Amino acid sequence: MSLSADIQGSSPTESVPIHLPVLYRDNRFIAIHKPSGLLVHRTPLDKKETQFAIQLLRDQIGQQVTPCHRLDRPTSGILIFAFDPEAHSALSIAFQEKRVSKTYQAIVRGFAPESGVIEHPLRKFEDNDARIKSETTQDTRTVFTRLSKTELPVPIHHYSATRYSLVELRPETGRRHQLRRHLAHINCPIIGDTRYGDCVHNIAFRQRYGIQRLFLAATEVTFQHPFSREMVNIQAPLASDFQAALEKTNLVAPT
Repeated sequence: MSLSADIQGSSPTESVPIHLPVLYRDNRFIAIHKPSGLLVHRTPLDKKETQFAIQLLRDQIGQQVTPCHRLDRPTSGILIFAFDPEAHSALSIAFQEKRVSKTYQAIVRGFAPESGVIEHPLRKFEDNDARIKSETTQDTRTVFTRLSKTELPVPIHHYSATRYSLVELRPETGRRHQLRRHLAHINCPIIGDTRYGDCVHNIAFRQRYGIQRLFLAATEVTFQHPFSREMVNIQAPLASDFQAALEKTNLVAPT
C-alpha cells in the first residue's frame, strides 16, 4: 500500500503539530512515514527534544504502539509499529533474521557506479551515541543501483562542476549507520550526512538549494505477515523536501 498524497519534509518543531501519514494498518501492525529530524522515541542523548514518533502516533490513533525496527533520526520514510507484544516479537525477529526486504533512496556526491555490492566489514558501536567502536568487525552487505546522475556547472573544491547521483539501496544486513558508512566507503557519501559525509558539499548544497537534511529515505518494506502469512508490501513516496532537491539538481524531471 502506498500514499499518493504529498509527504511533507519540514523538520519537526515544537510549535508545529506533526501528523504522521499512515502507510499501512491491520489489527497487528501500523506503518507510518517518519519525517527527517524526528526521533523514534525518547533518549537521554537528546534531552531537549519534546516530540517523538512513538508518542505522536499513540496520541494520533489513541492506541499503544511499539516500534519493530530502527530508523535513524535524520532518515525519513517507513517506520513500522506493533500493537501488541506478540506482534512486536514476531516482526522484530523477522528483521533480525533478515526476512524483511528494505529499500532506500539516497542522493550522493559524485557519479556512483551503475550498480554493485558493498561488502565492507564495519566495527560495531559500543555506546548509544555511536561514538565508541569495538575492535570486532561485523560482516555487512549492501546492494545498490544508480537511478540517475547529474552534472551541474557549479565549482566546488578544485573541480569546475558538481556531480550528484540518486541511488537505490537494498541492505542485506542491518548494522548501525550501514548505508551511510558504506556509501562513504565507496567515496559517494550521502548529501547532508554530517558524520560520514563531505562537509564542503553539504554546506554548498544547503546554501545553493536552501534544503538541509540527510538525503536518505526508506521507501519500501516487504515481509511475510507473521500471522496471516500473506506478503505485505509497504511503499512510501519521497518527502517534499527530498523531491524538491531532486528537481533542483535535475536528478529527475520536475513534476
